[in-house]
Parts: sequence; C-alpha cells; structure tokens
Amino acid sequence: QVQLVESGGGLVQAGGSLRLSCAASGRTFSSYAMAWFRQAPGKEREFVAAISWSGSSTNYADSVKGRFTISRDNAKNTVYLQMNSLKPEDTAVYYCAAGLLGTTPSRYTYWGQGTQVTVSS
Repeated sequence: QVQLVESGGGLVQAGGSLRLSCAASGRTFSSYAMAWFRQAPGKEREFVAAISWSGSSTNYADSVKGRFTISRDNAKNTVYLQMNSLKPEDTAVYYCAAGLLGTTPSRYTYWGQGTQVTVSS
C-alpha cells in the first residue's frame, strides 16, 4: 500500500510559478513510477508528467513541455512538479499517482486526493 498526499497548490498570477509536492508513505515508494495528472471542471483527467522509479526517464504532455519539470527524491519518498510560466488553462486539481510508467490513468494504482491550482489572468 502507498498513500499519497499532495501539497503546494494555490492561487498564482499568469506567468508565475508553483512547486507541487507529493509525499508518499510506504517502504516501496522507490519501486513505483510516479505521475501527475490534472482535472479541470467539466473535463476528463489528463496526463501532465511522469517519472520512472529511478528518475532516469521522464515524460511530459505537450501542453506543459518546457514549462513543467517532474522530479523525485526516493530518500524522502517525495515527487515534485515544478511549474513555471503558468497559464490560466493550467487551472485544475492536480493529482499525484503511483504505479506503472505511462500516460493513462489506468497505469496507476494509487492516487492522492489532489491539490487545487488556480492561475489568474
């Protein structure tokens, strides 16, 4: 079992930055690929970024490539999402997930409760 708790969301102006954190409990954190997804009101959950268990491989949605960076610290059981040059269309609830590396929600077994990110224009 892995429990995930996100933090770092909030309200930011367009062009600003936020860093999301996802703290995981459980001894097997380093065994899992980790990902961030987001869901805006009335829309489906969409892939944002993923990172392999070792951190050697990352993948990004085209919409965030060059602006967002995913990283992990296995010693701290934490995964991060650094978000720069934020846009109003980045507004969503951001979810952390643990599972098998991929871009679809079905690849991930464990989910956090989400953290709200709001970008004002």
